[in-house]
Amino acid sequence: MGQPAMTYPHVPSVLHRLRVSKTSTLLVLVAVVSMMFTGATSGQETTPGQFTGGIQTELPDWFKESFLEFEDDIDEAVAAGKRLMLYFHQDGCPYCNALIEHNFELADIQEQIRSNLDVVAINIFGDLEVVSVGGKAFTEKTLAQALRVNYTPTLLFFNEKREVALRLDGYYPPKQFRTALNYVTQRKDLEVSYQRYLETVAAPTATGSLHSESFFTVAPHNLDRSSGAHIRPLAVFFEQKQCEECTLLHTNTLSDPATRKIVEQFDAVQLDMWSDDELVTPEGEAMTAREWATKLGIKFAPTIVLFDRSGAEVMRSGAFLKTFHIQSVLDYVLSGAYKMQPNFQRYISARSESLRERGINVDIWDY
Repeated sequence: MGQPAMTYPHVPSVLHRLRVSKTSTLLVLVAVVSMMFTGATSGQETTPGQFTGGIQTELPDWFKESFLEFEDDIDEAVAAGKRLMLYFHQDGCPYCNALIEHNFELADIQEQIRSNLDVVAINIFGDLEVVSVGGKAFTEKTLAQALRVNYTPTLLFFNEKREVALRLDGYYPPKQFRTALNYVTQRKDLEVSYQRYLETVAAPTATGSLHSESFFTVAPHNLDRSSGAHIRPLAVFFEQKQCEECTLLHTNTLSDPATRKIVEQFDAVQLDMWSDDELVTPEGEAMTAREWATKLGIKFAPTIVLFDRSGAEVMRSGAFLKTFHIQSVLDYVLSGAYKMQPNFQRYISARSESLRERGINVDIWDY
């Protein structure tokens, strides 16, 4: 989940980019939102901030050399007793680097992948021709857009019927990634949904408590937005007890003053994704937190699901993210930038540029 390669190593000035009408509206919006949270004012002389955290990654030599015709790739994998995994990535992405150089370098994970999966890489900003399942032609870039790949890495696992058995949006640390691999390689998708599978292998015992924050609303939660009377967007934090990644979210990202300034402008709700606590969803349905998490397809704790003022889901963070990207996801929805820039990675680039123009250092791999 880095920035497009075109932004490395030198970021052009916002004033220069404003000459391009297609991006000017977004950049103005990003600049205004950034000033809201940083206290910057127009006319200040500033030294551009530094950009750090991007990491270049070499693809493993055991990835499949493919003509990028996915029906053929699936058939070839099936003939070898395997399945196909598409790996969506981009240059300079530290989360892709973590997947390749951390997860994939662990002996048990690499062995499980190489024995059970053919892996084909897709650059989300690439121009190679791709033929999707169904025979439709794309470029790598337009395929990523059609599939709404908002995060890198994104992984799509295909079963023998040429259907997506599982999709992972973003980086999963080794423990959670092993769970996903077992589900796919043991063909559990033919028996049960991934959410139900998680209940049997990953639901923690009911001990301990969730991390509290002053901006979380108090239960019981009536999130019904059908009246149209709400003036703030909604952020729902699905978490679980005994969750290392949830602890990191609270102790690092949510303790950051800049993050809190953004979150406090949402109606923010925290839910235990495995609890039977009753609530009313934004659509007005009564159900438990566990039932709603299953309906939404929550696969990872913590997941932040963001809704607009009318209760429609806009965006979610459903994998491991550090501070810059969590702030960007929240900012993307709060500012309304998603209405003008549907490509989240393009938005991140523009936001980074705007912050740097104001002398703010951007480290996309720091807590």
